[in-house]
Amino acid sequence: MTARPSTQDGGAALLGWLRDMRDQAPVWRDEYGVHHVFRYDDVVAVTTDPARFSSDISRIMPDLDPLSRDILSVIDPPLHRKLRRLVSQAFTPRMVAQLEPRVVELGRELLEKIDGDQFDLIEEFAYALPVIVIAELLGVPAQDRDLFREWSEKMLSKEFDDPVSMQFENDDADFDALVRTPMQQMRAYLGGHLADRRATPREDLLTKLVEAELDGDRLTDKQVIDFACLLLMAGHVSTTMLLGNTVLCMEDNPGLQDRLRADRSLIPATIEEVMRFRAPITIASRVTTEDVEIAGVTIPANSMVMPWLLSANHDERRFSEPDRFVPDRKDAQQLAFGHGIHFCLGAPLARLEGRIAVELMLDAFTDVRVTPGAEVTYHREGLFGAKTLPVTVRRG
Repeated sequence: MTARPSTQDGGAALLGWLRDMRDQAPVWRDEYGVHHVFRYDDVVAVTTDPARFSSDISRIMPDLDPLSRDILSVIDPPLHRKLRRLVSQAFTPRMVAQLEPRVVELGRELLEKIDGDQFDLIEEFAYALPVIVIAELLGVPAQDRDLFREWSEKMLSKEFDDPVSMQFENDDADFDALVRTPMQQMRAYLGGHLADRRATPREDLLTKLVEAELDGDRLTDKQVIDFACLLLMAGHVSTTMLLGNTVLCMEDNPGLQDRLRADRSLIPATIEEVMRFRAPITIASRVTTEDVEIAGVTIPANSMVMPWLLSANHDERRFSEPDRFVPDRKDAQQLAFGHGIHFCLGAPLARLEGRIAVELMLDAFTDVRVTPGAEVTYHREGLFGAKTLPVTVRRG
């Protein structure tokens, strides 16, 4: 098969490659020995069967950094069930819904601070909104928010050749400087706040995580910090890309902005279609616990499997006209938030922020366009979204 294209051209070449793979090699073994799965039904099968497809990568990577073990996203039942139930006691849909007035207030403040009619949407709005919301949710002091940005930008600046190498290439000096060290700094910072919450509880998520209890069990300090790090990193990065991708989809679909202005009730369905069409997180990772057959291909036990969420979302076998953006698509059920027991806990927050951000942009500007001739830069691998997005707006 041809080499896997990068996402740095905006994704067109990658989507074409994924289409070919779905047709010609729905299960493909790469040079690392990793099996990639591309079709919707097969991706669902992999992500809903933790008994045969484990999330615990340490099964085949015994030297995995201890800080990367036992995190909610990389553990299996029964421990996963217990931790998720404990975390869900603190991070509830009701808590997320109650954030709406504050998200509206923060979003409006950010847009009102923007001077002129040309700016970088990611820098000025799409990045700032989710990171501030999550920082406030955790109870982080306002003056420390820039620390999170510094750490996350370092971790995202580490470049890999492809999504697979992200799992294996973690022993060089760059990885230490750009990933391991900032992660350790973030954990130490959150550990200090956690100790404070144990001594002096507050009305924030860190305190609720500390106080969560189920059948006499509580979260350990490491488990609380693990979830806070996961929420901060995965939550703000994916939502930042969601907001940028929404503007890119509006750019490529003339008339969509006017349609959303005329009928705001279309915004939630449009957000779902953005998640399907330009899934921010392109892949997941699993490890087989036994020999498994998918699409006629036998995958040996203890093999890494990468189900492609982005490919599943464009599978012609599941979606009609999958490469066309349909804001009121009836056959939604996109997989951008994952599937099965690891369905993203932060999905309600991402949907809330996405809806509010679109509403506020439509209120603030009569038109939002990617600046003609300006360079849009994209994340390299594993992520599908803009790093910079210069826009030109018109005001009422």
